[in-house]
Amino acid sequence: MIEKLFDKFKEISCVEAIALGGSRAGKIFDEKSDYDVYVYCTENIPETDRKNILSEFCSYMEIGNHFWEYEDNCTLKNGIDIDILYRDLNDICEDVADVVERYHAHNGYTTCIWHNLINSKIIFDRNGRLAQAQKRFSVEYPEKLKENIIKRNLALLSDKMPAYQFQIKKAVERDDIISINHRTSAFMESYFDIIFALNNLTHTGEKRLIRICSEKCKILPDNFEENINHLFGDLFNHKEKIDEDLEKIIFELKKVIRVEI
Repeated sequence: MIEKLFDKFKEISCVEAIALGGSRAGKIFDEKSDYDVYVYCTENIPETDRKNILSEFCSYMEIGNHFWEYEDNCTLKNGIDIDILYRDLNDICEDVADVVERYHAHNGYTTCIWHNLINSKIIFDRNGRLAQAQKRFSVEYPEKLKENIIKRNLALLSDKMPAYQFQIKKAVERDDIISINHRTSAFMESYFDIIFALNNLTHTGEKRLIRICSEKCKILPDNFEENINHLFGDLFNHKEKIDEDLEKIIFELKKVIRVEI
């Protein structure tokens, strides 16, 4: 079914490449794993045309969602969900170049698009441009990028006045559980950005981070998983312990940074 769907998109002249991402692009997936499909286009495909194609293969369709990227979110007739994201290859390459070649760090998730681009499985590549992009960005992790990610995100954890640790502390004092949750999530985004950078690894995204880092990262803070579990165990039941939990996480992280940098 999925191959026939790909064949339909290949027939559209403005589609220059199709890639498969997520777990389906690797070896760790099962029959229930979703499909993450990236369709690289030189111009927009009309929604009516996409709906006509997808209706042949899907039992449920949401066409033209734009909450993060522009995409169609559907369920195939075999019950498996599929997300089809429509991208401009030039825009993606520019975003990745800003990170890989110009070393610009973000507030968390800095290297996610880079990871996605070079690890996606090419299904179709009309003129070979997607393969060229993968080759261009399949490079060693830039040392300057590593330094910039650590510097920016460490400052956001605890080293500057707007740091997440201090924002969380204020939220705890106000008993503002929404703010506690929001700022703790941001804290972890920057924390894991540093962990991946320390290990010269591209960021895999938001899912299964503890497991992935435990399996793939040679450099991890002491009590890595234990300290994270303590923080989330205390987040709403023992709020008076949150600042101490954060201190432990930051202390152990800074220890490995001093050794490695």
